[in-house]
Amino acid sequence: MIQGEWPGAQVDEVATFEAAARSFDAQRPDLVVLDMVMPDGVGTEGVARMLQLAGETPILVFSAHAESALALRLLQMGVAGYLTKDRAVDELVIALRRLLDGRHYVSEFLADQLVDRLGNRGAARAPHELLSCQEHRVMLLIAAGRAPAVIAETMQISARTVGTYRARTLEKTGCKNNVELTKYCVRHGLTEES
Repeated sequence: MIQGEWPGAQVDEVATFEAAARSFDAQRPDLVVLDMVMPDGVGTEGVARMLQLAGETPILVFSAHAESALALRLLQMGVAGYLTKDRAVDELVIALRRLLDGRHYVSEFLADQLVDRLGNRGAARAPHELLSCQEHRVMLLIAAGRAPAVIAETMQISARTVGTYRARTLEKTGCKNNVELTKYCVRHGLTEES
């Protein structure tokens, strides 16, 4: 599909996040299409790592999740576009064009959901929507079963800072411990398994 639209384009397709990172370093592409689920895990943390690596290179996240909360969080983190797998055939070329033109992309359906969310700012919001980006990352890594030392290394922060983010996250979500926090994430569709 891409070769048909851009005959001279070089497309490098990889199966793992680590291969994507190596490919990015070697090729320095004009844009990145990153699947949220890969054999070596990706998710929100992988997107954060790719954003660090990619710098100004636009990233289009490709996901099975049509939930606006996830898309909004990723857009806040800095991705240039979000495309659900069920819309890919119809909208991939449109999304790529927009990103290559220096613009952002979300599907019309998702744009409507995001506008509805923004229009209801005064309405009650889920507790996880009140978390900072760093608190949200810590929450998802805890839900994925990562130890504080691993979280600290992954996020390049101190273990003490991880503890602070964890405490704030528990307070804001009303959870008492990591088990409750993990259940909260599953219940709200925030984990890859949900």
